[in-house]
Amino acid sequence: MPPGEEQKARAFYQGLLGMAEVPKPPELAKRGGCWFESGGVQLHLGVESDFRAAKKAHPALRCRHYAALLQRLRDSGIEVNEPDDIAGVSRCHVHDPFGNRLELISG
Repeated sequence: MPPGEEQKARAFYQGLLGMAEVPKPPELAKRGGCWFESGGVQLHLGVESDFRAAKKAHPALRCRHYAALLQRLRDSGIEVNEPDDIAGVSRCHVHDPFGNRLELISG
């Protein structure tokens, strides 16, 4: 993520995706960024001064309340792309406020 954008990260990952913020260890907190978790998964967003979004490589997150989450994202103006290229799998791709690609999978 770009420097100084922690509030945008919190609004998206905590506010929209419903993940809990995890305090970073004090020594790492000095570098900026945010850590989030849900279930057994943690996402660590580090700060890069010459930040470039990850548009192809991405994490995939299984979501219990998939339909409700997609509606909340759409209601917030987030573009949701739902490919139908894997039979029997409901999934979508979204981008965080920094342009990083995320895959959300029903489950």
